[in-house]
Amino acid sequence: MGAVELIPGVSAGTIAFVTGIYTELLDSIKSINLQALKVWRKEGVAAFWKTINGNFLLTLLLGMALAIISLSRFIQFVLQNYPILCWSFFFGLIIAASWYMAKDIPRWNWTRLLLLLLGVGLMLTLFTSSPASISVTPITLMLAGAIAISAMLMPGISGSFVLVIMGFYQTILVAINSFDVYTLMYFALGMGLGLLSVTRFLSWLLHRFTYPMQAFLTGVMLGSLFKIWPWKETLLTRINSKGEIVPLLEGNILPALNSELIYALVLASVGVSLVLLLDVVMKRWSK
Repeated sequence: MGAVELIPGVSAGTIAFVTGIYTELLDSIKSINLQALKVWRKEGVAAFWKTINGNFLLTLLLGMALAIISLSRFIQFVLQNYPILCWSFFFGLIIAASWYMAKDIPRWNWTRLLLLLLGVGLMLTLFTSSPASISVTPITLMLAGAIAISAMLMPGISGSFVLVIMGFYQTILVAINSFDVYTLMYFALGMGLGLLSVTRFLSWLLHRFTYPMQAFLTGVMLGSLFKIWPWKETLLTRINSKGEIVPLLEGNILPALNSELIYALVLASVGVSLVLLLDVVMKRWSK
């Protein structure tokens, strides 16, 4: 999850679902509430830690931090020098992840099919939208933080890409690099509120409407394939924090018939194989 958070367009939620920890992650975050604080006050730190599933959350956060620290330069190098091969790997991974999610739905009906199509349509609308121009105020910063963290928790949706669509990506990037405490404070507050509220809602939906939600999330992941299609042409550019011109909006194009296409297909197959391997490992661990 930490590694894919470094890549705009790929969702950490997808990795959480593939590895079988998605529902536990939502439930653990949801458990951080006033009731947990009451347990801390009445029964002590150990009881509080157990209530919020602290070992799970700490292990996950440490793993994400380790990946971000150790892999950031490598992923940046691969994205800059071998973008098609990198995106091909993730394309295969998400295809397999979509299959992984869909196969757990025991019976498909028109309602679930419509929810799948709704998820696909939502993503296509999002990824074909032009960046908005929204005034930067404390309220809009909090809203951006809440929406970004919500997107990060949804399989198939990248929080960083949602910030691009809202027109806040550059604002937040500049704030991080310049240590703009005012901007980051309101953005972080929105993230905190979004994290605590959206996780409760998503957890409730997954427990109450398990298979319809899985159908919708399958559609969301299938729709995200439009964004991570490896072969692109640049439609709009932006200037990043280093003064470099980088793509802002891109359009999909067909690949050329060359050796790079073969390598891309191989790496897409590796992505598919990785998910299948994880599926086998998870089944053995659950026995």
